[in-house]
Amino acid sequence: MGSLDFARGREVGRSLGRLEAAAKVDGTVEYIHNLRLPGMLHGRIHRSSIPHGRIVRIDTSAALAVAGVHAVVTADDVARLVPDPYYGPAFHDQPILATGKVRHVGEPVAVVLADNPHAAEEAADLVAVEYEPLEAVFDEVAAAAPDAPVLHDELRPAGMFTDLKHLAGRRDTNVALDARLRSGDVEQAFAEAEHVFEHTFRTGKVMHAAFEPMVTVAEPHAAGGLTIHTASQSPSFVRSEISRLLGWPENRVRVRTAFLGGGFGAKLYIKLEAMAAVCALLARRPVRIALSMDEQFYTITKHGATVRIKTGVARDGRMTARQVETFWNGGAYADIGPRVTQKSGFSAAGPYDIEHVALDNYAVYTNEPPAGALRGFGISQLVWAYERQADVIARTLGIDPLEFRRRNALRNGRPHATGTVVVGMEVDAVLDRLAEAMAWDKPFDRGTGTIRRGRGIGIGVKACVSPTTSTAAVHIYGDGSCAVHCSTVDMGQGSDTTMAQIAAEVLGIPTTDVRVVHPDTDVTPYDMATLGSRSTFHMGNAVRRAAEDARAQIERMAPGATSFRDAMLARFAMQAGTVVGFGSYAPSYQKPDPETGLSANITPFWMLGGAGAEVEVDTETGRITVTKLVNVADVGRAINPASVERQLTGAAIMQLGFTLFEEMVFSDGQVLNASLADYKIPGFLDVPRELTGTFVEAPHPEGPFGAKGVGETGIFSPSPAIANALYDATGVMLYDMPLTPERVLRAIREAGGRPLEQA
Repeated sequence: MGSLDFARGREVGRSLGRLEAAAKVDGTVEYIHNLRLPGMLHGRIHRSSIPHGRIVRIDTSAALAVAGVHAVVTADDVARLVPDPYYGPAFHDQPILATGKVRHVGEPVAVVLADNPHAAEEAADLVAVEYEPLEAVFDEVAAAAPDAPVLHDELRPAGMFTDLKHLAGRRDTNVALDARLRSGDVEQAFAEAEHVFEHTFRTGKVMHAAFEPMVTVAEPHAAGGLTIHTASQSPSFVRSEISRLLGWPENRVRVRTAFLGGGFGAKLYIKLEAMAAVCALLARRPVRIALSMDEQFYTITKHGATVRIKTGVARDGRMTARQVETFWNGGAYADIGPRVTQKSGFSAAGPYDIEHVALDNYAVYTNEPPAGALRGFGISQLVWAYERQADVIARTLGIDPLEFRRRNALRNGRPHATGTVVVGMEVDAVLDRLAEAMAWDKPFDRGTGTIRRGRGIGIGVKACVSPTTSTAAVHIYGDGSCAVHCSTVDMGQGSDTTMAQIAAEVLGIPTTDVRVVHPDTDVTPYDMATLGSRSTFHMGNAVRRAAEDARAQIERMAPGATSFRDAMLARFAMQAGTVVGFGSYAPSYQKPDPETGLSANITPFWMLGGAGAEVEVDTETGRITVTKLVNVADVGRAINPASVERQLTGAAIMQLGFTLFEEMVFSDGQVLNASLADYKIPGFLDVPRELTGTFVEAPHPEGPFGAKGVGETGIFSPSPAIANALYDATGVMLYDMPLTPERVLRAIREAGGRPLEQA
């Protein structure tokens, strides 16, 4: 074992391989998708075929006649067990199974339980449902209008999160939340501005495309309890919400997970867990429900958004006023959309020092699949708008785009638009790194003939979600070995290795000597969820404190020992005993003023990311080829530098897909490309020839060893950087994502006075 010399400091800052790498290669790593239990039934979902309508009749007779079918569960069956079967983190608005009416194509109406998945799938297709169609609305701006068809007659705030307890929604409308921020005098500032720029930007819906589908196995116990094995990013929330639905104490519900094959926000809160739990309790047997890829298109998406942005600029090129109105397409059920609306909406001023700001954000119900958290939590939709406009302003005023951003940068010690003074955010350092990586001051080849070349940059900022809590335990066993018990979910981001490195740094032992116990609510302490790039900062602090507690206990009981094993032998006179250290972290927070939206303490830390892109544009086809993509992040301090770089390059590739071709295509609420055959995600041939993830370090005063989260930081800026490079290459300004060849070619042809005929 290692020495107790705390000053050695040998683990944090090292590029270590993943602790689970060998198990992932040889196939022995655990995924819930591979779990099978004795006597388990398989559930398949019958889904709505219309976007909005009342349920008149459900006929299950043909489904029940299929060999191997055990039962067909409908809302009437659910009601016998759960009288109030509505769930959700923001509003209790989503039924376990459609109750009374359906609100989007693909909504679960019934679940077939069978001995094998093939019989369940066959029978699910045979469930017959008669509907009375109702008027539907799909566009977020139209849905927010007073005369739009209303999806929900009643809105019931969930009260789960303290910062959302004020939610009420607008009754008799589709506006689930309207959040505002007011700082300074915007109207006066616009009147005094030398220039005023106004634009409207739009982004469509996309989906997460995690390769491990959503899956839950619910296992009832004879003693009256329930174990839920689930691929979830929020096991603690699942426990509390299932307990609430069933009217049980939390100690009767156990929730456990394993490694996730991707999540990106799709596997947060309740997705399949309530459905599987109810089916298992009704059938009195374990029930497994796993979605196919096409079903995930109807389960959770990223918000489409319409952003109207108006910016006033002084003669010297400094932005003096900004007004933003954003409509968020939340789909049929709120999920966490109101929190996206509030916590992303207040960042629309960007990483800029703008004195006068007015921001209005609307979470809107539509008859499309629900929208929730997707890597970036709404920030990328806003950065798309304000960074596209930034280039328009800069080029109109004849200012270099990088210089324009320097001139307007928000620096430490200055108040953000929310009223919170900025600490630990290095805009200048990120811009310097971008300029260096892009060789911004050197000559650039603009291309010839039909191939035009351009380059662009973008920067974006996000406030880490707050208030939240994380708790951890560190166990030192009799032989001196160590385990970290925490409920952070490793879904590919490498959190197991990061937490082990933090504990090892405190304890003075190798990271490979630390085992991380995966989330199990009977074993691991509470964590709010694995989301929002909060884990390294919040759980990292909790793990550090727990390790410090364990170390202090051992040093007190055996001050002369040189290893943990010797200390335990000295204390217990044999290889026995356990020392448990506990740590918890919940940063301070001040609720925004209900009238102004201002807060002196809105977030524990700011995430700052920048990107630079070089593109080639074929002006005859509209095809964009990204030849170089640089992603830069302010990470505080990199716990594992190689892991940070992989996070940034992975985020760049993900956002590249959203920028160039990923988009859910709808017709009357039906997704026309609900498969990976039709919904294209980036492949190897789409990856830029030069792809770089790099970072700057400026240790945060409250981060564990100075670290900040980075999982989302790389998602903010690639889209506007690519579009700004297109603008630089062709002079064409596109306002909608994705930048498909058709959209690009139409814009080029219209700019040249040769418009394409509409199909």
